[in-house]
Amino acid sequence: MSNALDPRELKVLADILALVLEEHPGSSSNALDALRKRARRNAITGGALKNLFIAIAPEPPARTRARARADSAGSDGGMSTAARAQITTLTNDLRRLDRDLRTARAQGESLRAELDQTRMARATLQSQLSAMRNRAPLRNSLVAIAFVVGTLVGIASTQFVHRLELPPQTDNLPYLHP
Repeated sequence: MSNALDPRELKVLADILALVLEEHPGSSSNALDALRKRARRNAITGGALKNLFIAIAPEPPARTRARARADSAGSDGGMSTAARAQITTLTNDLRRLDRDLRTARAQGESLRAELDQTRMARATLQSQLSAMRNRAPLRNSLVAIAFVVGTLVGIASTQFVHRLELPPQTDNLPYLHP
């Protein structure tokens, strides 16, 4: 680690640490995760971070000193009421948007689960329809065969019945009268 501190890195570190110390559990845990990722990416150990704080502690950066003077000069820290109201409004908007985002993500997950269920039901219906279509030609051919066999049996039985009938009686009347 170099002796010169990058002001941007120092500001990012300060912002992350401020979030860690907030009372909101979601933002502080996210900030801790961000701090861990940044430390891993930059190969900074806990001891190096401690040394950084020790190096900063005796002599805070110029901006911090100017802010401390502004805080001690007035109770509002040089910030107007309008600015405070705007910050409060923006903070509330941010919280509302965060809540809306969480709600939208939850709805997205539920819709994704419903879509998966619908896809599974569609696949099941398609397989059942395919099975029914595969059985339909067999059923149609069985109906046709049964119709042909029934017709042949009907014709044969009709012929059989006609053969069993008694021969037609001849009229003997012409033989009786000479």
